[in-house]
Amino acid sequence: MTDALSDADPSQRERPARRQHLGRRWMNRSLAACSVGMTLSIRAATADAQEAAPRTLTFGEIAALPAPPADHRLAYGPDSLQFGELRLPRGRGPFPTVVLIHGGCWLAQYDIKHTGAMAAALADEGFAVWSIEYRRLGNPGGGWPATFHDVARGTDYVRTLAKAYPIDTARVALVGHSAGGQFALWLAARHNLPSTSEFATATPLRVRGVVSLAGVTDLRAFVAARADGCNSVVPRLMGGSPSEVPERYAQVSPIELIPLGVPSRLLTGYYDKTVTMDQASSFAARAHAKGDDAQRTLLEREGHFDVLSPRAPAWHHVIGAIRSLLEDY
Repeated sequence: MTDALSDADPSQRERPARRQHLGRRWMNRSLAACSVGMTLSIRAATADAQEAAPRTLTFGEIAALPAPPADHRLAYGPDSLQFGELRLPRGRGPFPTVVLIHGGCWLAQYDIKHTGAMAAALADEGFAVWSIEYRRLGNPGGGWPATFHDVARGTDYVRTLAKAYPIDTARVALVGHSAGGQFALWLAARHNLPSTSEFATATPLRVRGVVSLAGVTDLRAFVAARADGCNSVVPRLMGGSPSEVPERYAQVSPIELIPLGVPSRLLTGYYDKTVTMDQASSFAARAHAKGDDAQRTLLEREGHFDVLSPRAPAWHHVIGAIRSLLEDY
């Protein structure tokens, strides 16, 4: 802070000691009073915010949503967990396609079933929906690198599906929730992988864009943010911490593979305690700086799971984001 008297008349600096002492006492009392007032205001605002906090959906409520069975369950690999569920709209097609990747902290206990209602609703909206299952931590073979190979292989399998089903491979969007959001963004960025990467491929499935629903965009920052919750799962998934296996994080953390070269739509809930809003904010900011079309939508009354429910107010944001990528169908 600059001294307020530094450019004044020199005589003004020679104040009597008593005047300086009284001035300081008056200022201290004033600051103390302001501090008390601010504290009371902050406490009042906090109390109001707590009272106004909405009730958000839980995983149990999402998992309990009724869903009709998929039209087809098809294997993309030899393992029992290397399969996908295909749902088709009514009509002849070919249909714009959503590759849907479920989340669940990369853990075996959370499987494809909890996104069944979402997948069925997307099919009702006119999209062919290919929901991918994959090996996760706790499954034989799950973790680095098999989990990443699975989601990549399952996604590229869309080209094989198109030989038998009315799928338009020129109109594909990747949609992922939470850990699935990390996969979706990563899949769109595979063309940026160095040739030395074990995930590098000359022919990744071309997509129109990505919708990340409460997705993890920065694995290093996610690990550093807290030592419990889904954050603590990442080092197990990766086979080490960011300092122990930095080259692995560089290969699969979406924020480190920007620019994607395709639009990204990132939806995050203000009341999301699992994947906080800074994940979407930092990704969108860096993507913009690199020339990507990245849009972040903050859902002001939603938590982590609201985006998965076709019955929730957030649903129209989800559909709108997908349509913005496949709008010419």
